[in-house]
Amino acid sequence: MAQRPGRSLSPYDIEVIDENRYAITLAVAGFARNELDIQMAKGVLTVRGRKDAAKSDRRFLHQGIARRAFARKFNLADHIEVTDASLRNGLLVISLVRKIPEAMKPKTIAIGEADVALTRETGQGE
Repeated sequence: MAQRPGRSLSPYDIEVIDENRYAITLAVAGFARNELDIQMAKGVLTVRGRKDAAKSDRRFLHQGIARRAFARKFNLADHIEVTDASLRNGLLVISLVRKIPEAMKPKTIAIGEADVALTRETGQGE
């Protein structure tokens, strides 16, 4: 079965580092840093790989390492930001953090004593 151009077979992991930090690891064997592109737009993280079109005199008896272009998209939850990306040993690791705005974080409201003037006006507390 022929593989459609741009279709991704890159295996990946999504790891929980702690309560607000995550990592996406993609297997990108054979791709150099300059052949990978990471973009974030409207809550969608897109990772693309494109091999340089340079011809090689290499001859293969078997060619099992994928050298075709790929694209992988991840829909990220609200308030998730990409903080870093690194490439090591054929693995692309993208670090993510959840940053909830202060206005959206739960607040604890202190409960105080009833105002004495208020209880006199309503006829309560006497």
